[in-house]
Amino acid sequence: MGKAEQFKDRSEQLRQQAKQAAGRARDEASERATRERGRPDEETRRAQQEAQDRLDQNHDV
Repeated sequence: MGKAEQFKDRSEQLRQQAKQAAGRARDEASERATRERGRPDEETRRAQQEAQDRLDQNHDV
């Protein structure tokens, strides 16, 4: 195998690795975005529940 052929093979290998890394990064970013979208709903529910609990405690007094 000549040097030019080795260079082409290595170049193609690196190109494929870069594509795979980009795909993984895109998947991870998508997963993070999905998790972050769910988080505000939980925080909102928790805040509403805490407010309701405080209101209930104030009425019990």
